[in-house]
Formats: sequence, structure tokens, C-alpha cells
Amino acid sequence: MKRNNDSVWVNVGSLEDFIGSVLRHAGLPATDADTVAGLMAQADLQGSDGHGVIRLPQYLKRLQAGGINLRPNIRLATERAAMAVVDGDNGMGHLVMSYAAALAIEKARTTGVAWVGTRASNHAGPASLYARMPIEHDMIGLYFAVGNANHLPPWGGMEMLLSTNPIAIGIPAGSEPAVVLDMATTVAAYGKVKAKAKRGELMPEGWMIDRQGQPLLDPTRAHEGFLLPIGGHKGYGLALMVGLLAGTLNGAAMGRDVIDFNQDHTTPTNTGQAILVIDLKAFGEPADFKQAVDRLVRDIRDSERLPGVERIWLPGEQSHGRRGEYAAAGIPIASAVSAELDQMAEQLGLEKLVRH
Repeated sequence: MKRNNDSVWVNVGSLEDFIGSVLRHAGLPATDADTVAGLMAQADLQGSDGHGVIRLPQYLKRLQAGGINLRPNIRLATERAAMAVVDGDNGMGHLVMSYAAALAIEKARTTGVAWVGTRASNHAGPASLYARMPIEHDMIGLYFAVGNANHLPPWGGMEMLLSTNPIAIGIPAGSEPAVVLDMATTVAAYGKVKAKAKRGELMPEGWMIDRQGQPLLDPTRAHEGFLLPIGGHKGYGLALMVGLLAGTLNGAAMGRDVIDFNQDHTTPTNTGQAILVIDLKAFGEPADFKQAVDRLVRDIRDSERLPGVERIWLPGEQSHGRRGEYAAAGIPIASAVSAELDQMAEQLGLEKLVRH
């Protein structure tokens, strides 16, 4: 893998250890810190750099300011055979969603399909982390969430009442990598905007516009405009529906109630998420399904390409490839992010992140 001079490289174990040490210093119990650190490191390992260690300084501010409960009582608010709503007690979102995903998987073993929503949660990293969890159990995972800041107005409007509200779907395969879709309902997730700013890069045209409707390319001026939805009015409609399912249905924040956790470090965000788990065994033999997925994946990959197109990719293939590459060669961390992490370590009296 070609390395550039704008990044430092770390191995996943060192990254996980560093994140865990910061979270423990902030007051998270060791087991919880390890869970969150593992999921954050996995985000960077798969290339979701807008949702990995780049978020650690922000999490630390909220933990130190009391905006996140250090010792939450994550519990059931309501439950039936094939559903539940989890009250996260304002705990770290990674902990709340791990609990919700495990519960949905267990329920699906009996009911075939299970839906678990959350309220009083927090930012939980990339959606694909949770859509992938059921795959290990021969199950399909569908994940929905309300974003932690509003960056999207309704179609034709200017007031930002909606967020990036992501969707992720994880489909098991056989010998092929699992098919995993992870997408914001905006053209780009806001985490990608933050990552561009850290790297000193401009955004592509089409990500954001300013309040005069002109392209906004400088990510450091993101507060002057808003993100654009995928597919125009269709993306706006999709963002709205995801928010109703992941937020409103669970008694979580939506619309004007969403707290911008980029600016407010103390107010509970009441973030809502939801995961739907489908057990393949309820529909037949899992091996037969996974073989069918393999055949379709190969048909798509090997289908006729347009001139100049080297390869047709399946959702999740590039992230799958990065996990292997980064595990061997190290994870690239933007130099600006690395410097911020070093400064944090000095202020906390902790060991700095070890380079690969």
C-alpha cells in the first residue's frame, strides 16, 4: 500500500489501546471503555475515518462536561416477543447499540424477525458496525439512526430540521464478502465533511450548498450552509422516514428537538436508533441463501462494464478490502488528527498513540 506524507500510520491494537486509555481516564468503567474503543478502532480499520478516532476529542468533551452518563443503566423501556425499546440512560451510543443489537439477535432466534429501537442514546459511530453484527449469526441486519446534528432542510426549505439519518443493511454471503450497504440520506455524511476539514481538503461540488444555493466547497465554512440530500426530494423523504422510525417511534429526538452535539457538550442528545434483524433460518437453509448471494455478487462483478471502468464494486467490498490492508500495513490517521490526539494525551498525562 502506498503511503502519503499527510498521514501517520498506526496498528489497530495500538489505536484501540489508546482510545481505551482516554475513555477510562474520562471515567468510563474498564469494560465499557474497551467495548467503545474496540468499535471505534473497527471504524477506522474499515476506512470509516469520519466516525472513528476523529470523534474521540468530541466524546471526551461531552464525557467531561457531563453530557454523557458515565455509568448508565441501559434497560428495557418496553418489550414484546419480537420487539423492544431500549432506554440508554444517556450512555455512550456504542454501548446502547451493542446492547440493542445483541437483544435483537437473540429475539430473532425465536421469532425469526426482531426490531429493537433505542432512545436516550448517543452517537454510535458508523451504521455498518451494527448492521454487520447479525451477519456472524447467519442473520440479516438493517440499521437506522437519527444523526446527532441537523444539517439538512426539508426539500425547498432553509431551516435545518433533518439530519444525515443513515441506513445500513448487512447481507450474509458464502465465500464472497458480505454485502453491506452503509449510506447517509445526504450526499455525504457530516463526518466526511469533518474529515475533509482535518485533512485540509476541499469538498467535491454537490456535497453542500450555501444559503444562496451556491456550491460550498470549503469544509471549514460548513456552518454557512447545509448538506444536500441524495436524489433530491427523494433523499429528503427518505431522511424524514428514517427519522420517524429511529427517532419519533422510540420517543427519541427528531426535528427541532435534535441537539447539535458538535456545539453543545452538556445537553443529553436523546439519540434514537433502530435495528431490524432477520434470521435466515426462518426462511430456509442459510447455506442455500448465501450461495445464491455469492452467485449474484459474481454476476454483478463480472457483468459488462462501461468503457474506462476497471471494476464493478459491491456494497461493502472496499471496506472489506481496507480491513485486510490496514490490518497488515497500518491504519492511516490524518496528521492534523494525530497532532490533536498527541495534545490530548499530554493534557491528560497519558501515553501518546503509538505509530506503526
